[in-house]
Amino acid sequence: MCRKNTDPISIMRKMLLEQIKQKQARIGIIGLGYVGLPLVIEFGRAGFQVMGLDIDPAKVDQLNQGESYIKHIPSKTLRELVEQKKFKATTDFSAVSNLECVLICVPTPLNSNREPDMSFIVSTAQTIAPHLKKEQMVVLESTTYPGTTRDVLIPELESGSGLKANQDFFVAYSPEREDPNNRDFSTSTIPKVIGADSEYAMECANTLYLSFINKTVPVSSTETAEATKLMENIFRSVNIALVNELKVIFDKMGIDIWEVIQAASTKPFGYMPFYPGPGLGGHCIPIDPFYLTWKAREFGITTRFIELAGEINVGMPEYVVTKILLGLNQKGISVKGSRVLILGFAYKKNIDDDRESPSYKIMELLLQYGAEVEFHDPYIESIGTKREYPQFTGKKRVSLESISQFDITVILTDHSDYDYEAIVKQSRLVVDTRNACAQIKSDKIIKA
Repeated sequence: MCRKNTDPISIMRKMLLEQIKQKQARIGIIGLGYVGLPLVIEFGRAGFQVMGLDIDPAKVDQLNQGESYIKHIPSKTLRELVEQKKFKATTDFSAVSNLECVLICVPTPLNSNREPDMSFIVSTAQTIAPHLKKEQMVVLESTTYPGTTRDVLIPELESGSGLKANQDFFVAYSPEREDPNNRDFSTSTIPKVIGADSEYAMECANTLYLSFINKTVPVSSTETAEATKLMENIFRSVNIALVNELKVIFDKMGIDIWEVIQAASTKPFGYMPFYPGPGLGGHCIPIDPFYLTWKAREFGITTRFIELAGEINVGMPEYVVTKILLGLNQKGISVKGSRVLILGFAYKKNIDDDRESPSYKIMELLLQYGAEVEFHDPYIESIGTKREYPQFTGKKRVSLESISQFDITVILTDHSDYDYEAIVKQSRLVVDTRNACAQIKSDKIIKA
C-alpha cells in the first residue's frame, strides 16, 4: 500500500504550480517600462491578476487611470484591464508579500566607465527582500552579464529575507526580447528563453510563461540564459559595425552601400542584410556587448572583436557630423552660426523611444562647433531628463513648417510619417543617414 506524500514543502510546491496552471497566482511586474508594460498586458489578457510596481508616482497614477505613456502600447487595452480589476499599479513595494510570482524588469545601464551598473537590480532586490515569502517565484528579465542572477540577485534576496533560494523561494532568469512596435512579432509570439538552477524553478517559470507565450526555450542554467541574450545583441552589434565600416569605405570609392546591400540580399543563402546608420540606439545593442567585455576580463580574456565593433559604432555620429560640415562647406556656409534641423530623435522609426539615440551625440557635437540646432520628431514633443545629456532637458521640437529656415536638414530617423519628397523640396540641403530619400533624384541630397 502506497503512502501519500504529506511533506508540507511538497504540498506547498504543488500548490504554487497549481496556482500558476489555474491562473490563480498573483503576478507582480517591477519596472513598468518598455519591457514591463507589455508583460502587464499579456498576463492580464491571459487571465492573471497583475500588480505593477514602479518608483515613479506620476507613471503609476497615469497607468491606474488606464492611460499608456508608451505610444505603441494602446491605452484601450490597458484601460480594459483596469476596469476589469485585472491590473493595478503601486509605488508600495510591500505589495510583494501578497504575490506568488514577481518579475523584475528594471534598467541595466552602463556607468561612466562603460562598466555594468547593477544599482537598479541591487536596489530592487534590497527593497523587495523583506517582503519575500516562502514558495514565491522571482524571475529576472533585465539584460545582464552571465552570473548576475546567481552572484548578485540571489545573495541580496537571501540576506534581506532570511530565506534560501531554490529551497524556500525560487529564482529564474528569462531575458526580455522586446522590439518596440515590431508589427511582425509581439511579446506573445517571440520564443522565450528561460534558465533556472533547480528543476522546480524551471517548471514554475516555464508554466508561467507558457500561459501566454507560444513557445518557450528552456536552457540548463541562469548563466546560459543570460549569455543567450548577450549573444543575440552582440551578433547584431558586430554586423552593424561591419556594414557601417563598409559604408565609409564604399563612400570613398563612390559606391552606394545601400545599392550593394540590395544586390547582396538577392543571394538566397549565406547572407543576412544589416543596414548602416548614424550610430546605435536603444537600450540593448549599444550597451549589452560591454557587459560581456567587462565580465570576460575577470577570466583574463580580451574581447577584441566585440570592442572593435563598439568602437566603430560609437564613432558613427562623428562621421555624420563630418558629412554635415562638408555639406555646409559646399554651400559656402560656416558651421558656426549655421542653422541645422535634425529630423528624428527616436533611436528607430515609428516609435517614441529615444534611449541611447545617436541624435543626442550628433546634436552635442554640432553645438560644440557653434551651430544652432533644432529637432523635429512626430513622436517626441520635448526631450525628457537624460543622465548623459542634461543640457537638452525640456528642449521642444520645432514645426516642420519652419524647415526652409534652416541651412541643412539631417535625417537621423526615417519615420514613416515624413513626406520625404516635400522635405527635400523645402530644404536647402539634406543629409540622409537612413536612405530615406532613395527614390528622390536631387542634387540637394548627401548620403551619410
